[in-house]
Amino acid sequence: MRGREFPVGDMCWRRAFAGRPAEARRARDFVGFLMAGFARADDMVLAAGELVANVLQHTRSGLPGGLFVVEVRRWRGGAALTVIDQGGDGEPRSRPPCDGFDGSVDELCALAESGRGLLTISATASWWDWCGGPAGRTVTAVFDER
Repeated sequence: MRGREFPVGDMCWRRAFAGRPAEARRARDFVGFLMAGFARADDMVLAAGELVANVLQHTRSGLPGGLFVVEVRRWRGGAALTVIDQGGDGEPRSRPPCDGFDGSVDELCALAESGRGLLTISATASWWDWCGGPAGRTVTAVFDER
């Protein structure tokens, strides 16, 4: 990650999934099972769903024969969720919120059915970052225990 570090996990699990929409639920279930009892488990499952949706929609992992990897690390006081894809055009980025500084709301933005995954992760994770390039990217969201 670009300058950010998180503790090496006391525990680490990694699983590869086929790049098919049906695997999104399995990835969320994998994270939920591993994080049972962790205060931020729901946030991590939500993040897993958003990251996997992005992988399937925006990278080669979502093409026939594609795959993605989900990694969960857990340590005293926190956990990290990492999703690794097979790359694609563009870079992971969070869209700005739909409301302006003056309290106005961009109605077209507010009605959009996509584009808020990383914004959601920004709001729930302690921090997130990514590294990689067109050949493959790694996105990690870190959740400090509250």
